[in-house]
Amino acid sequence: MKIQRSFYAQPTIEVARQLLGKYLVRKHPVGTTVGKIVETEAYVGPHDLACHASKGRTARTEVMFGPPGHAYVYFIYGVYYCLNIVTEEIGHASAVLIRALEPIDGVELMQKRRRVEELRKLASGPGKLCLAMSIDKALNGADMSRGSVLYVEDRGGQAPKIIARPRVGVDYADKWKDKPWRFLIRGSEFVSKP
Repeated sequence: MKIQRSFYAQPTIEVARQLLGKYLVRKHPVGTTVGKIVETEAYVGPHDLACHASKGRTARTEVMFGPPGHAYVYFIYGVYYCLNIVTEEIGHASAVLIRALEPIDGVELMQKRRRVEELRKLASGPGKLCLAMSIDKALNGADMSRGSVLYVEDRGGQAPKIIARPRVGVDYADKWKDKPWRFLIRGSEFVSKP
């Protein structure tokens, strides 16, 4: 079942935790890829110095200030795209970064895109998963609660055991750098290796 907007309208940390074990679906003209979400990071608004919105409302961050359930896709290091999902109410500017996936469907297509055979390495980081799933700037602003090309499904099953860790790559964020807002499925071999 596709996750609806009301799910994303919850507090960001709750969304980040509850996304674990859900399935990211990307429908593309050359094939569909699906990955189980095994790692996320929460960015809780403009007061969070690790959040892009802390620099104010810009052309880049405009999507974050919009409705929950939309994709916020940005480019980093001149190499990688990263996928976030906007959370909470309009104007709050918070989002959850999808950090790692366990490949489920369309594995051969992911391997071809990434030029990597080993399943564990296909989507074990935010840039890697965007390459594997063919997610780029064209999907920035996509409505993941209503769209048909990029969305998250809840396929049921037992709630995973979750580990909380500090976020990655935010040393510039003063006291916010140590917040334990990176969430992982305990025991998953598909999480990133920062």
